[in-house]
Amino acid sequence: MAGLATAFGSGAMTNSIAEMADTDVMLVIGSNTTENHPVIGTVLRRNALLNGGKIIVCDPRKIGLVQDAALWLRQRPGSDVALINGLLNVILTEGLQDQAFIDERTENFASCKETVLSYTPEKVEQITGVPADDIRSAARLYAGADRAAIFYAMGITQHRNGTDNVKALANLAMACGHIGKPGTGVNPLRGQNNVQGACDMGGLPNVYPGYQKVDDPAINRKMAEAWGVDSLPSRPGLTLTEIVEGIHQDRIKALYIMGENPVLSDPDSNHVKTALENCQFLVVQDIFLTETAALADVVLPSACWAESDVTFTNTERRVQMVRKAVPAPGLARDDWRILADLCTRFDVPGGYYSAKQVMDEIARVTPSYGGICYPRLERGGLQWPCPHIRHLGTPILHAQGFSRGKGLFAALEHIEPAELPDAGYPYTLTTGRILYQYHTGTMTRRSGGLDDLAPHCQIEINPADAEELGLKNGDQVRVASRRGEMEAEAWVTPRVGPKVVFIPFHYAESPVNQLTNKVLDPVAKIPEYKVCAVQVGKA
Repeated sequence: MAGLATAFGSGAMTNSIAEMADTDVMLVIGSNTTENHPVIGTVLRRNALLNGGKIIVCDPRKIGLVQDAALWLRQRPGSDVALINGLLNVILTEGLQDQAFIDERTENFASCKETVLSYTPEKVEQITGVPADDIRSAARLYAGADRAAIFYAMGITQHRNGTDNVKALANLAMACGHIGKPGTGVNPLRGQNNVQGACDMGGLPNVYPGYQKVDDPAINRKMAEAWGVDSLPSRPGLTLTEIVEGIHQDRIKALYIMGENPVLSDPDSNHVKTALENCQFLVVQDIFLTETAALADVVLPSACWAESDVTFTNTERRVQMVRKAVPAPGLARDDWRILADLCTRFDVPGGYYSAKQVMDEIARVTPSYGGICYPRLERGGLQWPCPHIRHLGTPILHAQGFSRGKGLFAALEHIEPAELPDAGYPYTLTTGRILYQYHTGTMTRRSGGLDDLAPHCQIEINPADAEELGLKNGDQVRVASRRGEMEAEAWVTPRVGPKVVFIPFHYAESPVNQLTNKVLDPVAKIPEYKVCAVQVGKA
């Protein structure tokens, strides 16, 4: 969000899922789409197989989408800025850019161009491992399309320079004029079903709902008045990783965790677990007793999505209503009701009595949601911005102009990951999800059919490395970093390149995030999950 908000003024998917069916070129980078977003992955594959759309896959692993791709660029983990700069270098040196779009709708292009011109395909090949001719072919294909779209996910963002990675993709789209039109854009694929909605509602430390900044005095007064209080905090708070450090430093005394399982999902998870164990007061609100909830002083059981009347905002900014299908079990209650009752106990004014009432307040205080209400949602979803009741929603962002006025090019240099392989830790670890499990397995590992398909953790290791280490399929493998170690079963496969191992993070018995590095992107404060140095050997 930080990268797109800087470049465009809005940190959200610019286009719509339906448009993917008619896109000429689909550049997929840092997204194992068919496994992590299988519905969207099906749309991309159908376009390629039936409509002649061309897919360019940029990924260190031979993911499933590669079989349908026109080109596969296998970059070294952590070298994305260099690769994207290399694509842009070809576009500029061969005159393939949309200069009219650049001149009319953007700024700071000259600075970006000066930096990019040093990233020749040959130089980028040395950094990334991608052949220079493949870089040229991909750049020509993307720039030459009438409609080309970029799709990315956490393989781009979860790096120490994740914000720069996103800015680099914005540079690429603006240089070719592939923004603000059908079948184009820069499209982050959100990792969970309401990530976009949570951010829209102020689930970030520096903004109120609708990305209204907490340190803006006028916004601060507006929100205080709306909520019936004299004043509100006027400076940004902490991100999750900063909160963990705050507990260790005895600056954070109490923590309220809702629908999250950081004991498995956060980097250097031994460090996280120690923090939660030492937190003076820990509350966890969730649908199951997760590994994190087991450490809590108080557990508040909440209803799941099928047990509530709620709205979700999906990856394409579409607000959709979900109706209650079954009653919640036992003492489980709607999340909003739990929070509303807590507000009453704390003597916070303005109690809530229905989910509709909450939605009405959202529309009052959030300009981009101003025209969204339950009666309209009952007829179908609406994409924000939808500023008033007669507005039809906005399928495509930045059609007439960018949210910030002019699009901002950024001059970006490649930087290496914080931790590189060495003699003691000669392998690169990267992490992610697989098709049959989800996040920390809170739900999927309680589903017998899904767990039968992927019952235990597998470590992907290249055949050459397996031979050198004396490993075969099914062997128990020990993987260790400077922060911890874990064991899992070997899967010998060319899906990963030499000296790279991939491990999914779904399994509590094989907690890979004990190994990952908690170094942060300085802007977005997201950890570098996707690259760290490890040892690998037979257990």
